Formats: sequence, C-alpha cells, structure tokens
Amino acid sequence: MKKIVTVLFLFIASMSFSQDWKYNFDEAKELAKKENKDIVLIFSGSDWCAPCIRLDKNIWQSEAFQKEAASQWILVKANFPRKKANQLSDAQTEHNRALAEKYNVEGSFPLVVLLDNTGKVLGKMGFKNVSPEEYIKMIHSLKK
Repeated sequence: MKKIVTVLFLFIASMSFSQDWKYNFDEAKELAKKENKDIVLIFSGSDWCAPCIRLDKNIWQSEAFQKEAASQWILVKANFPRKKANQLSDAQTEHNRALAEKYNVEGSFPLVVLLDNTGKVLGKMGFKNVSPEEYIKMIHSLKK
C-alpha cells in the first residue's frame, strides 16, 4: 500500500509542473489576451538540433521554468523534425512554416521569440548554456 501511495504522489507531483505547450498560434494569442500574458514561441528541431535538445532537457523540462511559464507566459512550440517517424501532420507543418516565415526568417534553431499578446515581437534569443534560472531572467529581459 505504501508503494502505491508513493507512486501516486510522485505522479501527481510531476503533473503539477507539466508544461502546457500550444501548437496553434492563433489559439495561443486568444489565450494570451484572455490571461494577459506574453507568448514564448520556440522554434525547435526536436530530433536533429543538438542545442534544441539540450534546451528542452535542461531548460523547458526544469521545474523552475515550468513554474515560471505557468504563471507568466503562454508557450507555443513550432517544431521542425526531420526523421520520418517524428513527422507532423501536413496542416501542422504548414502552420509552423507560416510562423517561421513571419517570426524566424533567419532560419535559426533553436530560436526563442518573446511576443506580447497581440503577436508583436518583444525580443529574440537562441541557445545559452546557463541555468534555468538564468535563462528565465534572460527571457524576462527581452521585455524592455
């Protein structure tokens, strides 16, 4: 019984800081307006871009980032996988391409774009090898 309670507790605790990634930018903008939050748009190559993978593992999955994101931002991920097994639907691929044409004309990976709730770019940054806390500060510093 003790094991069941422990496992249940760990499961619930892990869910409390899970990220709520959005994949539709228009829906994310509506939610950002409703909740009066900025948007963090991430361009990622999840299965081929080593810095993208490190950012996911070290920053996005960290408890510090998940906690901050839940209270401060609406998260949107525009993923560009290359492996056939990870391919997105045609509609999602086209949606991500349209986002890239507007917000990532440089073709940078990873690229983190901070936007206000109307879609206006506040700032951009890429991979930095820093702690989650430092990365959070850097995202906040984009809003001047």
